Amino acid sequence: MRFALRTLVAVILILSASPSQAGETAAEITAAVKKIGPVIEPAKTAELFAPLQKKEPYAGVTVTRDQKYGADPRNLLDVFQPATADPAPRPILLFVHGGAFTGGDKHQAGSPFYDNVALWAVANGMIGINMTYRLAPAHPYPAGAEDVAMAVQWTLENAGRLGGDPRRIFLMGHSAGAVHAATYIARPELQKVKGGGLAGAILLSGLYLLTPDTDGPPQRAYFGQDLSKWADRSSLKGLVATKLPMLVARAQLDPPIFAIQGEVLNRAMCASPRDCPTYLVLQDQSHMSEVYSINTDETRLSGAIAAFVKKPR
Repeated sequence: MRFALRTLVAVILILSASPSQAGETAAEITAAVKKIGPVIEPAKTAELFAPLQKKEPYAGVTVTRDQKYGADPRNLLDVFQPATADPAPRPILLFVHGGAFTGGDKHQAGSPFYDNVALWAVANGMIGINMTYRLAPAHPYPAGAEDVAMAVQWTLENAGRLGGDPRRIFLMGHSAGAVHAATYIARPELQKVKGGGLAGAILLSGLYLLTPDTDGPPQRAYFGQDLSKWADRSSLKGLVATKLPMLVARAQLDPPIFAIQGEVLNRAMCASPRDCPTYLVLQDQSHMSEVYSINTDETRLSGAIAAFVKKPR
């Protein structure tokens, strides 16, 4: 009888385990990410991490989709709040997705991405907002950063009714989204609120110094065919000039150009009078796994973001 009871308990534990316990182990997922290698493979990477993510409806979270922040059909926000409001206002995490300047979205039906980022924000004491934006080639530079400016303004103006703290808005961008976020920070003339309206920024695997080495069809679609204008459209100089606290991260398995760009930004900021950023190289992570793994048991990046947001300022 005791043996049968122990066996039943063991079966229940296996069935109730997280996907990383009952299905692929963390080691197996790491091996699969490494096998994909230093390339950008959204679909293959999503297959690894989607089973680890929560599925709708999300318990304890209120999701309000497609809030308009501008006139374009893609000027939309998804807002994630705790179902029960806190007595104290929460920090706000505004996330800008990637997509090679010409694609991508904040959410697609049936996919857990990028809901996972906003869900993680709510679970860690924040309000989560995912934005989408106009795309190249129909909307070239600086359209993405202009849309970030409108989204930041909307977030600031609506922070109170969302249960958020307007003094603690954190802008987070990945890949092309990091480029748009960086341009917004670096170009005060694009900002619609005094001082930029941010308490900090998180930049993941972006491009900050545009050179012929960063050339490619997506970059030309957004920044233009005339490479002589690219240096002036780079965000590096403006990022170094700002005093805004930053967390900068890249993946070990990023394509080489993104790894180089992360090092360039970190070194330039540390060589300037401003403070060094918090800088992370995410071992065994790839361009896509670094964000697809947020809100799973892989906490190297998300833990650093939580500490960054909670740091007294």
